[in-house]
Formats: sequence, C-alpha cells, structure tokens
Amino acid sequence: MRLSLSVVFSSLAGYLLGVDTVDFQTLILLAFGGYFMVGASNAFNQIIEKDLDALMSRTQNRPIPSGRMSVNTAFVIASIFTLLGIMVLYSINKQTAMFGAISIFLYTCVYTPLKTKTPLAVFVGAIPGAIPFMLGWVAATNDFGIEPGTLFALQFFWQFPHFWAIGWFLYDDYKKAGFFMLPTGKQDRGTAVQTIMYTIWTMLVSIIPVFGFTGKLQLSIAAAVIVFGLGVWMLYYAVRLFKLMTVKAARQLMIVSVSYISLLQIVYVLDKFIR
Repeated sequence: MRLSLSVVFSSLAGYLLGVDTVDFQTLILLAFGGYFMVGASNAFNQIIEKDLDALMSRTQNRPIPSGRMSVNTAFVIASIFTLLGIMVLYSINKQTAMFGAISIFLYTCVYTPLKTKTPLAVFVGAIPGAIPFMLGWVAATNDFGIEPGTLFALQFFWQFPHFWAIGWFLYDDYKKAGFFMLPTGKQDRGTAVQTIMYTIWTMLVSIIPVFGFTGKLQLSIAAAVIVFGLGVWMLYYAVRLFKLMTVKAARQLMIVSVSYISLLQIVYVLDKFIR
C-alpha cells in the first residue's frame, strides 16, 4: 500500500503541474487508476515470484508464500485491478491509459523475469517506475511533449540510486533468491561510484526547468535553489555510502532518496501555484 500511495502521490503532483484548472473528478480518477495500476503490477509480480518470495525474510510473509492466499485468487485480483486501472485511466484520456498499460506490461513481463538474470533489470524497472510523475501531466493535458518527458527523465534517473541503495542493504536477502540488483553484482566501489553518478544526473535534470527549455514546465530561481539543495542532501548520503560501504549507509541513502523525490515534487507544485 505504501508503494501504491507513493505512486499516486507522484501522479497527482504531475497532474497539478500540467493542469490550468483543477478538475477534482479527474484528480480522483487518476488516484484510483494509478492505485489499481500499481496494485495489478505488484500482484502479478508476487504470483510470478511466489517461490522466490518464500526464500527471503522480507517477503516470506506475503499472502501467497505464507499460504494466506491462493495463486488463483491472486490472479483474479491482479486481473480485476488491471482492467479497472486501464478503464479508469481511459476515462481520463487514451494516452493516460496507454502509458498505464505499458507500465504494467514492463513491470510484470520484462522487469520481473530479468531480476534473476541481469542487473539491467533495474534499468528496465526504472521505466515503469518513472511513468507515474509524467502520467499526471498526460492526464491533465492529453499530450506527451517536453514537459512530461522531463518529469519522466527526472524520476527515471532517481530510480537508480534509490534501488541500488535498496539492493545494497538487502543484498544478502536478495542473494537467497538469486536477484541481481546492483550494477556490478556486488557491494563494491563500482556500485557506489555509479550511485553517485546517477544522483548527480538526477540533480542536473531536476533544475532544467529553470532555464526555460521545457515549455510550460517552469521553475523559479528560488525553487531551483531549493531543489538543487535537496539534491546535494541526497548526494551527501551517496558519497557517504562510497566512504563507509556499509548496510547502514545504504539504508540511510534509501530513506533520504524517498524523502528527496517527495519533497522535490512538493516544491515543484508549490512553485507553480505561488509563482
């Protein structure tokens, strides 16, 4: 539920950035559609990985591996959520429904199987993970251009330090299931360096709107300074991971990364309505 709500939050932030006049009916539809979309992806994921989930401490109490729910029941729920999600998003506009369907497909049919094959799974998973922020803009405007593209790029680059931090502090648990989440496959300097690099890319993309290159997506100088400051905050913990190379440092980076993306989206939205 926490993951689903964070996705809904991103979608609503994107909607508020793209809309001229807030339509609360569309806002509610987007929230429910986004929630169903993520719920469907997670449900299918847990069906596919039921045997692997049973091997890991953090997932062995999920409904299927714990025996509280049958695979058939889970499949019915996942299918209903898929249909409801696409139908609700379609009622907003066709493009929103299309991106929602793409997200479910990539997460379920590409990202999930690749997790046991290659660290490139994180790259694939970053695509559906980055869709919600720009999905809100598409829902508001029925258009995909430079603005939602920038929102997508921002959340896309952010996914890497976020998931590599998770992959680091859950390395031993993931190893039980044979998941390859870190870019080098190990908790080493190479992974830490790439985490820093992608954090820097995230910081750079986050302030692009201040230069006026992104159409209607704009950012004031004051907001850009705040956003960049948030990036420096996350970069500090990425560098700290490089220095300490500990599970604790990785966990701290993960927590900061979640706070970073939420605060950034709040700053973006507030800046639009205050400016």
